[in-house]
Amino acid sequence: MSSTAILVSMFGGLTLFMLTGLPIAFVLGGLSLLFTVTLWSSSAVVILVLQIFDTMRSEALLGIPLYILMASILQRSGVIESLYEAMALWFWRVRGGLAVGTVVICVVMAAMTGVVGAAVTAMGILALPEMLRRGYDPRLATGTICASGTLGILIPPSVLTIVYAVTAQISIGQMLIAGILPGLLLAGLYIVYILVLSWLKPEVAPAAPGGERVPLAAKLASLRSLVLPAAIIVLILGTIFFGVATPTEAAAVGVLGALVAAALRGRLTVEGLGSAAVDTLKATAMILWITIGAKAYVAIFTGLGGADTLLGLIRDLAVDRYVILAVMMLILIFLGTVLDEIGIILLTVPVFLPIVRHLGFDELWFGVLYAITIQMGYISPPFGYTLFYIKGTLPPSLGMGEVYRGILPFFLLQALGLVICALTPELMTWLPRLMLAK
Repeated sequence: MSSTAILVSMFGGLTLFMLTGLPIAFVLGGLSLLFTVTLWSSSAVVILVLQIFDTMRSEALLGIPLYILMASILQRSGVIESLYEAMALWFWRVRGGLAVGTVVICVVMAAMTGVVGAAVTAMGILALPEMLRRGYDPRLATGTICASGTLGILIPPSVLTIVYAVTAQISIGQMLIAGILPGLLLAGLYIVYILVLSWLKPEVAPAAPGGERVPLAAKLASLRSLVLPAAIIVLILGTIFFGVATPTEAAAVGVLGALVAAALRGRLTVEGLGSAAVDTLKATAMILWITIGAKAYVAIFTGLGGADTLLGLIRDLAVDRYVILAVMMLILIFLGTVLDEIGIILLTVPVFLPIVRHLGFDELWFGVLYAITIQMGYISPPFGYTLFYIKGTLPPSLGMGEVYRGILPFFLLQALGLVICALTPELMTWLPRLMLAK
């Protein structure tokens, strides 16, 4: 069979079986075995076995369960509730302040946990009822939570960034640090949009009643809730940036910080640790199963010549390299609406990276653009993951139609952020260069 036919068969088979709704890990693993035996030879099955052992022995992947465990412990520690109470006090009298405070808290949560589901669910439980009670437009409230919750994809420590860096075989530390400024850029765009919309349409974010004032002493006292999150963020990002610890070692330090935070707030219990461990086990098992299946699939795809054929087709295209980049971004956004994000990374990065190198693009820069497109997929109907996270927190009176309409402006803001990052590579490469200089 020709390389082109193999390329079409493998992509066609993958698309067909994914549309059946089967778990992606088993689709990838099953197709890998099928294509190995039918298109290669039975003796080549040893490649699949080697990919499994390679995943099991990966030290870089060890950081994933540690970061997930840290997020699970922090979610039960009460730190997030205290943060929200503090932000509500400080932004109370600002028109649109509760929405702005939600964005700020999501930035802090992203820097502490790097887990999207935790941020969206927590804000859906804490912030959404309060914003609705204050008369906020449901579309603004839900759109803010969904979009801000995805900042954990960019702002370190991001589990998805670790998976990307391992798959792309680039520095995990540099890739994590490269996402800081773009993540803050997106958060800034959200805040500017909320403030401008609240000014143009006061009815979407009513101001606090004139008689309600919070004493300055109470505001200052609430800042104590920032001490533990700030310490955890410094422990993780500071040790990585200054080269004190590797990202995996920083994850272990982060788990220790989360345990201390839970203990100081009286939330460190055997039951809580057990629940956090079970949640970590479930999430890690899912990620590693997908990793094993995807690595096997890509290995067979490359071994049969599919990757070389695809790269040859790209080389023969007489178009500007930025057009090819735009096409890749559109593919990623589309895949984000129908596929698990870990599966997208493990499937497409080994295919796209040779193209990126051939076109002469910086791999760190491309990695951040990649992460932003994953974010866009996260809030894209009908299967964006944040839509399912927030659905469980919606009151009975609020339907998913409001959520879909609410995320549209934020999707466009993410697209604007993607364009800005594409036009200014220095935004992604400056901090990693500074990190290397340190």
